[in-house]
Amino acid sequence: MKFLLVFDFDHTIIDENSDTWIVKCAPERKLPNELRNSYQPGHWTEYMGRVFVYLGDNGVKEDEMKRTMTTIPFTAGMIDLLGFIGKNKELFDCIIVSDSNTVFIDWILKAADLHEVFDEVFTNPAAFSSTGYLTVQHFHAHHCAKCPKNLCKRKVLQEFLDKQLEQGVSYTQIVYIGDGGNDLCPVMFLTKNDIAMPRQGYTLEKKISQLAQSLSPVQCSVLVWSSATDILSYLKLLIKE
Repeated sequence: MKFLLVFDFDHTIIDENSDTWIVKCAPERKLPNELRNSYQPGHWTEYMGRVFVYLGDNGVKEDEMKRTMTTIPFTAGMIDLLGFIGKNKELFDCIIVSDSNTVFIDWILKAADLHEVFDEVFTNPAAFSSTGYLTVQHFHAHHCAKCPKNLCKRKVLQEFLDKQLEQGVSYTQIVYIGDGGNDLCPVMFLTKNDIAMPRQGYTLEKKISQLAQSLSPVQCSVLVWSSATDILSYLKLLIKE
């Protein structure tokens, strides 16, 4: 009996958006209008690439970025929840699927000593170039019309489950914890045995309830959370069963 926990990162594990938080490193803690206005829907990764060039051009170095990123607050109750999961790894496999990037997530998890809770992190690959600029790439290519160009979380989840199955691992239940519009695609892939946990008041919760109103509800159960304490309570019940 093993459960798979799938976490989004921004506004789920941390209580902010890591990509917009980095702007605190910019001169006057803001971006020029022309850069801000250059974002095109579905092309966030390209936009962040331009943000990182701007920061590099303004002499923002890796250590300053790291110091800034590790001040991001975790969502209420999240440290306790992840501690609990870490103590019960024989029952829980735990992955992150995020539209952030490997550098940010790595910094934040390691600073809080939480990286070992997660079996795998699926996010956009990032690295510092020889000139000290942060660069970011698309996670993968996909054909899903619903998702941003760089990442379809359903595809990630499907491929992970297939790979696990090949190694003889199947899950009693998948628990998907997220908040954003790009979490809807993987939630629609879940079956009636699984559970989606959208964050209260965020886009994912609104989209799931719109589907229910248009009589095409998601197949899985839905349990809304406002702090990670709600998620922890559910996991404790799950283990008792």
